[in-house]
Amino acid sequence: MDRSVLWRPEGEALRDSALARFSRDCGIDPGDYETLHAWSIADPGAFWSRLWDFAGVKGERGPVALERDPAAPMTGARFFPEARLNIAETLLAGAHPERAVLELDETGARAELSADALKAEVARVARGLREAGVMPGDRVGVVLPNRIGCLVTHLASLAVGAVWTSCSPDFGLAGILDRIGQVSPRVMFVQPRIRYGGKDIDLAGRLGDLAGRIDGLETLVTIGEGEVKAPMPVIAWDDFGSEGPLEFEPRAFDDPCYILYTSGTTGAPKAIVHRTGGVLLQQLKEHMLHGDLRPGDSFLWYTNTAWMMYHWAIAGMGCGATTVLYDGAPILRARDGLDCSPLWKAVEAETLTHLGISPKYLSSVMEQGYRPGEAHDLSSLRWLMSAGSPVSPQQYDWIYDAISPDMGFASISGGTEIMGCFLLGSPLHPVRRGQLTVKGLGMAVNVFDERGAPVLGRPGELVCTEPFPSMPRTFWGPDGDARYRKSYFSERAEIWTHGDHATFHPDGTAVIHGRSDCTLNPGGVRIGTADIYNVCAQFPELEDFIVFGRPVEGDEEIVLCIKMTEGARADADLARAIRSKLRSECSPRHVPGAIYCVGDIPMTVNGKRVEGAARSVVSGKAVANRGSLANAGCLDEYAALSERTAL
Repeated sequence: MDRSVLWRPEGEALRDSALARFSRDCGIDPGDYETLHAWSIADPGAFWSRLWDFAGVKGERGPVALERDPAAPMTGARFFPEARLNIAETLLAGAHPERAVLELDETGARAELSADALKAEVARVARGLREAGVMPGDRVGVVLPNRIGCLVTHLASLAVGAVWTSCSPDFGLAGILDRIGQVSPRVMFVQPRIRYGGKDIDLAGRLGDLAGRIDGLETLVTIGEGEVKAPMPVIAWDDFGSEGPLEFEPRAFDDPCYILYTSGTTGAPKAIVHRTGGVLLQQLKEHMLHGDLRPGDSFLWYTNTAWMMYHWAIAGMGCGATTVLYDGAPILRARDGLDCSPLWKAVEAETLTHLGISPKYLSSVMEQGYRPGEAHDLSSLRWLMSAGSPVSPQQYDWIYDAISPDMGFASISGGTEIMGCFLLGSPLHPVRRGQLTVKGLGMAVNVFDERGAPVLGRPGELVCTEPFPSMPRTFWGPDGDARYRKSYFSERAEIWTHGDHATFHPDGTAVIHGRSDCTLNPGGVRIGTADIYNVCAQFPELEDFIVFGRPVEGDEEIVLCIKMTEGARADADLARAIRSKLRSECSPRHVPGAIYCVGDIPMTVNGKRVEGAARSVVSGKAVANRGSLANAGCLDEYAALSERTAL
């Protein structure tokens, strides 16, 4: 018996899942995923054409599937150069007729729209955008929470051929200007009052200031209560647009649809321009084939509207599933502590089939001793998914013990840059402890060592060696193409270097060790931060932690900073226990040279640790863009760490 296997799919998956049906349509046995994947990257034109038809993409595909440039096999590749399509048309055509979208929030409020009602709202706002002068290619910006109004702006902008770009209301003024301010939206939608974590927050003043500082902004639309004063027309949501037919502007495959932004922790956020057809094909493939999302299913991914997982989750609508939106905190303060129930209540009450969360959220629930499977009926849940950072083996154990032993789990890994995944789940494969399940179809993913040779069973750089349709079109702004190529192709000509440190195993599974730019290098040996985080997660006394390298006399020492749970004490005994466990479970090289207790861990607004900022401050360097951090003030403590005595 293989103890690493935590779950196996039922035999019917080989018969009924979309992945099995697609494999048979391609003339390949569903049990032979290796061959299916090999074909998908050997003949990408045929694979993506077959997927277009299988997924029911609306529009004209054109006679040419892929144009290759021998001089630039990756950056010069063009998929479906004669295609015409519109993302919103395909998504709305697939929307669940009775319950296209469901909105929930932290107060327990609930709203839903049928497909016809959603289309009517999208048509109204699309007419409003056209009346405001928005043309294909113009940018539409939003600073909105994850509610139905945001979804309507999203689909309406795509319907008129505009480029939709978003920030979450919890970004500060500087963070929004650093992002949306780059791309000069013609129209912007905002919500002056929001609620998060039990607190009502008035953003009207900040939003008015923001509107006045965005070049080219002609119209501001407000959703909900609150008055925003701005130096351009301000229109209330209910007064924007008018009734009429829903019309979709045909777009070329490579026409821009979204602009998303990098985290900005190493400089100004890069504005990544995404292709219409590439985003749609990639996301339908991932939901339909890898995520086992079926007509009639319901899918909630806990996300804010700035993260790519928002765009990704919305695409599930095209599979006939109900899109479930959640606005607010996933863990609430209660009189007797923390209430971890909101998302699990949603699963039970709405019989959700798919739930997406982050490893950070899993850690928080685990620390509270909450066991969702005992507190709620989760029998409807077929798939749990996680993204944002590596999931530790111990978290895998907890999932199958405390949530449900009878569901699939997929840790997925990709990025904002590709609007999708390189590695993700499969309804045809077992879930193995601590492992990402399969390489995505159509993605020629590999791990290269320092020689540029592919390796199995040992760490290296995650790369992609063949073109795929959701590669970015460019970066927004001057020299965008050059900056894009420098980011992903400068290390290896015409080979996408993703920036992750990973290991591939002979059985097709993989482990992500962390970002390459955060890889530790004591004594010249590369170590992934995730390996250390996986061990630290086993100590209940630790609320959070961060690890980074500090230069010392021509070498690098590992520095571990720990944040204690309430009532726990950091002392020499705890430091010895951490070091001992790292030595036994990892290696002597993983043992930190210094451990410090700190008040907080630097995070992005999306909840990702910012190792680079901590390393820069400790090394006496400036942090390039403090505005990208949710809690930049905590870095002041890190600046003085070298003057303290470590544990």
